[in-house]
Amino acid sequence: MKVNVPDLNLPRVIIIGGGFAGINLAQALKNAPVQVVMFDKHNYHTFQPLLYQVATGGLEPDSIAFPLRKMFKSQSNFSFRMAEVTKIDAGQKLILTSIGEIKYDYLAIATGSRTNFFGLQGLESMSHGMKNIPEALDLRSMILQNFEAAVLTSDLEERNALMNFVVVGAGPTGVETAGALSELKHHILPTDYPELDLRRMQIHLVEAGDRVLPGMSNEASLNAKKALDKMGIHLWLDSRVESYDGVQVHLAGGRELDAMTVIWSAGVVGATIPGLEEAVGRGGRLEVDQFNRIKGQTHIFAIGDVALMRTEDYPAGHPGVAQVAMQQGVLLARNIKSIIFQRELRPFKYNDLGSMATIGRNKAVGDIGRVKVKGLIAWLMWLAIHLFSLAGFRNRLVVFINWFWSYVTYDKGTRLIIRPFKRKVEYNQLEAEVAEVN
Repeated sequence: MKVNVPDLNLPRVIIIGGGFAGINLAQALKNAPVQVVMFDKHNYHTFQPLLYQVATGGLEPDSIAFPLRKMFKSQSNFSFRMAEVTKIDAGQKLILTSIGEIKYDYLAIATGSRTNFFGLQGLESMSHGMKNIPEALDLRSMILQNFEAAVLTSDLEERNALMNFVVVGAGPTGVETAGALSELKHHILPTDYPELDLRRMQIHLVEAGDRVLPGMSNEASLNAKKALDKMGIHLWLDSRVESYDGVQVHLAGGRELDAMTVIWSAGVVGATIPGLEEAVGRGGRLEVDQFNRIKGQTHIFAIGDVALMRTEDYPAGHPGVAQVAMQQGVLLARNIKSIIFQRELRPFKYNDLGSMATIGRNKAVGDIGRVKVKGLIAWLMWLAIHLFSLAGFRNRLVVFINWFWSYVTYDKGTRLIIRPFKRKVEYNQLEAEVAEVN
């Protein structure tokens, strides 16, 4: 079965993935003499930097998501199909999807990354990642369900475990998530759950390296550590997680942390698609040249987190951040047009505009070139950058109102358990019990 798309009698550019890389590529091809077809498992673009705020009740998911069809409604050479791409056949120049197969002239893989649990026992089935909106909603439900359960139990150890959190990985996502949980502890949960002694709630941030925010400057790392300490977050540096049994996190060296909720932000791996195994390199990413062409291919490209481009400045590949994805998407559009018009291709050179991370209310750090910022100024800069980076005026307005209301009232208004969450292991246990009875 073939995928039903219009035949524009133009070179067909297929884009797999509606993230930062994919949408910037598609937008930059708006006036090009090509047909653009995008595939994604979801019909919306997710602003991933704010997923942690959905997970901690600060924002609703529809305020950080934007419909892909609406985003490209005025682009006549664009088509979208919601489907999962299951295989790439480079020899036949076609892709196989859950709704059929389709030929391409140029293929751009912009599938991003997925959570890497490094094969650790219990982590994948019982901890929470935050790579998409469903995962963020699951985490939000789990957090609130645990506090509802803590109110009901009379077992002190169980109650403490229900109120404790372990965040693994002290990169921007881990630091921001730990900070958001601390604000819940000090400003929100005491009002919602007066029956609980929230002083017993512990937030642990575990990092295998020797400092927080390892991708930023030493100054930013030190300032972030000081802020985390002031917020009462227990920081475990040079600590590697070995396993998790659903109740206790076991660290190398024998230390154990009691927690019913573990949030995993310690690593990612490229979200590759079967068919290009020979190009998979370090971190599960696809090896590409300076033009984002996949190793051994002439018409297949990879951009964003899934691409591994080794350069003199980035021998291990570029960082998995939105800036890289957006810049590679725009440049690839230019290069595809250059191929069509037989012009010289331009190599990719990353223009690092800086890095920022927020820790909490009025607390943030940033590296903007040689300028280092912290505190209120950095926090306001972080807010502005993320606000104007959101897709759609409505989303910007809704997020601004939510942030303003939270700042004035110290309240987060989306503490709703819309869909109760159960761990996979609990479903497996239930199925086993039913099978044993039968």
